Amino acid sequence: MKVNRLISIIMILLDKKRISAQELAEMFEVSPRTIYRDIDTINLAGIPIRSTPGVGGGFEIMEKYKMDRKVFSTDDLSTLLTGLSSLSNVIQGDELVNALAKVKSFVPATAAKDIELKTNQTSIDLSPWMGNRNIQAYLATIKNALQENQLVTFEYADSQGNKTTRTVEPYQLVLKNSHWYFQGYCRSRSDYRLFKLTRISNLQLKQEYFTPREYQKPQLDMTDMMATMQTTIKIRIHQSVMDGVLDFCPFEEFTPDGDEHYIVNFPFIENDYYYNSLFSLGDKCECLEPPHVRAEMKRKAQAIAALYEN
Repeated sequence: MKVNRLISIIMILLDKKRISAQELAEMFEVSPRTIYRDIDTINLAGIPIRSTPGVGGGFEIMEKYKMDRKVFSTDDLSTLLTGLSSLSNVIQGDELVNALAKVKSFVPATAAKDIELKTNQTSIDLSPWMGNRNIQAYLATIKNALQENQLVTFEYADSQGNKTTRTVEPYQLVLKNSHWYFQGYCRSRSDYRLFKLTRISNLQLKQEYFTPREYQKPQLDMTDMMATMQTTIKIRIHQSVMDGVLDFCPFEEFTPDGDEHYIVNFPFIENDYYYNSLFSLGDKCECLEPPHVRAEMKRKAQAIAALYEN
């Protein structure tokens, strides 16, 4: 993990007079290019690192610079502790425990209560209320595969329930809209794919390793694409389902309609996901317009009712 590595590099530079990029790269099992980026990050954080070229050269903290616990402000330490604690709720591992311990070692006794208060003001719990119990185990497996450049195999179900067996080079874990994914190069499809962990079954680490290829990050910002696809429909909802509708649009789009109902300008894409989202509100939601969406809702409702006629 980058935060853990950065803190460890700072500790090493405090203990050693000078160390080369190659030594650091071998120590953390990353490329020298990654180490150079880490050094730039540490410099930007206000810790002056000097680079000496040639034989016997390397990185060192500038002479006469003394780093003490005051290098991190109260806000800095609170932010680090909040972030590391949130990850440790979901992803288990010694490196997270070590990183938390190292950050806590920078907390001065005089500021401990203030930092604890600030840290507790924000709670980020990424673990689910309920649901697929395999997710946490899968996160740990994929995390190991990422660290070791190790292939994984699994069965993957598409949106229609069709299963295929995949062999994948994992490159990144992604948390998006409260769902976990991982991005990898699928050898079965000869291309990069984003896999949703809830659709994975029988995940296994293969005893086979790969050389990382030029990585293509997934496209996660769909704002522009969604803007071209979305239309606005008008729905009437009961106040009891307001919370579910607020997940899709702000309260400014709600207009009171009597004592217990609202008319809502609802962002909509004509696909199963959005139709099912409206159906999930049951009889507390009615599509008012446009007519063709209202007609499709009626057709789908009739098809559901037909399942129970016999």
